[in-house]
Amino acid sequence: MKKLKVGVIGIGVMGRRLLQQFDLHPQTEIVGICDINPEAAQKVSNEFHQVPWTTDHQEIINHDFIDLVYIAVPPKFHHPIVMDAVKKGKHILCEKPLANSLQEAEEMAGKADQSGIIHAINFPTPYRHVFQVMKEKVVNGSLGEIKRIKISAYFHQWPRAWQNVEWIALREQGGFTKEVLPHFLQLTQHLFGELEVKFSTIDYPSDGVSSEQSLAAVLTLKDGTVVSIDAVSDIAMEEHIEFTLYGSRGTLSLVNWSELYYGADNEDLKKIDLEDNNRGAGLIDQFVKKFQGEEADLITFSEGLEVQKVLEQLLSSQLQTK
Repeated sequence: MKKLKVGVIGIGVMGRRLLQQFDLHPQTEIVGICDINPEAAQKVSNEFHQVPWTTDHQEIINHDFIDLVYIAVPPKFHHPIVMDAVKKGKHILCEKPLANSLQEAEEMAGKADQSGIIHAINFPTPYRHVFQVMKEKVVNGSLGEIKRIKISAYFHQWPRAWQNVEWIALREQGGFTKEVLPHFLQLTQHLFGELEVKFSTIDYPSDGVSSEQSLAAVLTLKDGTVVSIDAVSDIAMEEHIEFTLYGSRGTLSLVNWSELYYGADNEDLKKIDLEDNNRGAGLIDQFVKKFQGEEADLITFSEGLEVQKVLEQLLSSQLQTK
């Protein structure tokens, strides 16, 4: 069975995480890495079997033996690198958000679809067991009619201590609205369909370049169900992130990415024992299946485009209550 040959472009925090998973997967092989920092690229190469490295992403894209290009660079570079990879017919896994503007995202999704390549975005939560349990409770009626959806994201500091890269702190590409909220916008749309922003207010520092300090927004699903977002940074508490579905028969809350709480009618929320939270076919498993011609579930550029549309609305300073 042919292994999926992978080239990784960008070896920051996220790039290294998935690079390690590709390295451990029995049906994928890393055959090239790229980063604009030569010292970092060489260091990672030494850690991963002396994989050939470069500072030029074109060398990865033009590599004859690479099947999949994993793009883990800052958002404003997604578009040019994706478009180059599409022209070469490479399969693509791209970090989120898909692009740095709606226009870029539309072109990327359209060209990727037209080319016939396999394409996906690194939204990891839908592939985890915690989300499969969550989805099952939505589908089997455990929650009843969904009355309200709430997304809460509270950060002691932004960027977090482990995100030691300048661009994440700047509004051009960074901020928690672009870095964290896309995960939950995608989950909401995946489960319930299209979102529309009704109202959004954002508080930015006065320096004109730093990313947002708070965001409050009201969105609706097509049936009118309200989705609220409350996100704040630089507050005196530990980081805390929740995605909560309030239903007529039950409430379900995903807390800090991996803990799931459920309460039936008039009951307190209790933590669900998930045993192995990583059980189930992960993102790489699904990409390999698709590469081998099997049916697979991938979060494609199309879903990324829908998330981008909502991001553009959230970040618009012109929105008023409708």
